[in-house]
Amino acid sequence: MDFLLTALLQGLCFSGIALGIYISMKIFNIPDITTDGSYTLGAAVTAVQLTNHLPGYLILPSVILAGAIAGALTGLIHTKLKINALLAGILVMTGLYSVNLTIMGRSNLPLINIQTLFDWVKAVADPNQNSLFIIIVFVALITLIIGYLLKTDFGIAMRATGNSESMIQALGVNTDRMKIIGLALANALTAVSGYLMTQFQGYADISMGIGVVIVGLGSVIIGETLINWFSITSVWLSLAVVLFGAIVFQMVLALTLSLGVNPNMLKIVTAVFVLLIVSLPRLNLIKQS
Repeated sequence: MDFLLTALLQGLCFSGIALGIYISMKIFNIPDITTDGSYTLGAAVTAVQLTNHLPGYLILPSVILAGAIAGALTGLIHTKLKINALLAGILVMTGLYSVNLTIMGRSNLPLINIQTLFDWVKAVADPNQNSLFIIIVFVALITLIIGYLLKTDFGIAMRATGNSESMIQALGVNTDRMKIIGLALANALTAVSGYLMTQFQGYADISMGIGVVIVGLGSVIIGETLINWFSITSVWLSLAVVLFGAIVFQMVLALTLSLGVNPNMLKIVTAVFVLLIVSLPRLNLIKQS
């Protein structure tokens, strides 16, 4: 059952990506491909600072700042240069590949004999249980902060920007600024996932972000399906369900590997699984009609 615990830990590590995709795609209706680059950016910044033995309390803020800058850049290109959001994300993601490679100095940066977040905090003796405890507390804090933000006047204005941009503009809200801040927040959360995953797996790799947007998208779609099925309107419950979707997504992939599927086929399995999740609500609509 160790593979299930590992899947649970990975699902929790990917929760930042799930929340980031939820903000960009479900709140602002922006398909943000920057995710692939900002996830690796968070990992690169984390690994470099750890290998240089910088204090732990400096690493997380710098990771959040780096991810926010990447997201804000996408937002600026989209809103100020009037470039399609998808293309803007692709451009920034492409540029981040070189940025990440420059930060790391090489394609792979291992954290051998280097203390990480999971070494600094010793809540329980068992390493896996200790990691689980730390990540749960970490994710819970992030979720509380995002949930509180979305229920403030600023958060309501963010949600309204995605639901009806013309209406919120009529109320005097700067929608361009809202989109830039929203994408900055989304990619800051994604970078935090890179921060957690790098320390969990013990290395940062330049290719670790390839296709990670699919993981976040799959998690959000699982969550959205459950939200629609149970008619969930609470912001807190919606965020919790999205996090649950991230865990379910990783569990399915872990079960697939445990059944003996070739790891080389994992990307195809991921793509097919996401396709099935996307199709499920539409199949229900077809049956009802």
